[in-house]
Amino acid sequence: MTTKLKFSAPEVNQALDRLARAIVKAHGSTPDLIFVGVADGGIGLVQRLAEKVGESLGQKISLGIVDVSFHRDDIGSNPIPKAVVPTDLPTEVEGSSCILVDDVIFSGRTIRAALNELFDQGRPECVELAVLVDRGHRRLPFSPDYVGIELETTLEQNVEVLVGPTHTLDDHVTVTPL
Repeated sequence: MTTKLKFSAPEVNQALDRLARAIVKAHGSTPDLIFVGVADGGIGLVQRLAEKVGESLGQKISLGIVDVSFHRDDIGSNPIPKAVVPTDLPTEVEGSSCILVDDVIFSGRTIRAALNELFDQGRPECVELAVLVDRGHRRLPFSPDYVGIELETTLEQNVEVLVGPTHTLDDHVTVTPL
């Protein structure tokens, strides 16, 4: 029997609202706040989250993207894809308060790679992690500071997230068997 769990666009938007509220509560007066999305899954998510937080704080949030391709520890078994989104960070990374944003946290390896790339570009004052979905099964000691949806999954399941830069009915989180 095939089981499938799906979170719809309104549920994804509610999870984004929860993330934004938690970040606003923690960083209401934080100077030099930047949001950095992990390519590819975190790009639409970071744009949406920064917009929501910026609206609440009454300011524009600086955005950046980190490409983790060259810091992956599985590069031998998973070659670097041809179409990568290059790292593009605001000039104010040094000394900033950085919210690293990704769609799903699983083993923690992507977050390790993202931190390596981020610190190759400068030294933020602090880095916090916001994820839309925490599916568990960590292999490295990373725990997100902000979580939109916590799921109990098995290693035999796949979690697919689609979140674009603007709210659409296509947004979803789906859990399916491998």
